[in-house]
Amino acid sequence: MKISTEFSKYAIEYNNYNVIQNRVIEHLLSKITTKPQAILDLGCGSGSLCKHIDWEYEHFIGVDFAYKMLELHPKSPKIQTIYGDFNDEKLFEELDAYKFDVVFSASALQWANNLEEVFKHIKKLGAPVALAIFASDTFKTLNETASISSILKSSNYIKDLSNRYFDAEVEIVNYKLEFESTRDIFRYIKKSGVSGARRILSYKESKKLLIEYPLSYLEFEVVFIYTR
Repeated sequence: MKISTEFSKYAIEYNNYNVIQNRVIEHLLSKITTKPQAILDLGCGSGSLCKHIDWEYEHFIGVDFAYKMLELHPKSPKIQTIYGDFNDEKLFEELDAYKFDVVFSASALQWANNLEEVFKHIKKLGAPVALAIFASDTFKTLNETASISSILKSSNYIKDLSNRYFDAEVEIVNYKLEFESTRDIFRYIKKSGVSGARRILSYKESKKLLIEYPLSYLEFEVVFIYTR
């Protein structure tokens, strides 16, 4: 298991709030040494991973449970989008009809209701994997300052689960994204989707956190799992 750290100075000029997600995709794709032709992307969203692929492929399937995201996904005769939820085993029954060269998932599986069940289903697809999952040290200092616990799984739990189901390399990358103000940090959290729509603080508590948060950056912890 390799552990590395990346730091980024990021001025708050947001045409795109998916800064970390895009960096995660770039890192995940850098681990692909072949040019897989039949590709599955679980939790594809609006198609960021698809847009980053720089080789010609035969068939790309993107799965997401948000219609509006799928409407924004790139379209072509080679690209198929499926409205589905990776928490639903019926989706995997449908996917069993395909043969994939790689199963991608970037910044989505942390929202699995039961990550082990999802790993079981992915393993049954019989393809190499390239997965990126946000872990519990994401927003570590913010959570500690607000006295709330992370809703994400620990990197150790994800690593152990990965070792149980895949013959894969596990790498933990810690990102830090710096902002010009604490208010910009909160705007990023709201717009980027990394919080999973979690809102447990009252207005008064949020205002207190805005004052007391001690850092000029947000922390992210991502577990990368890729077949050797």
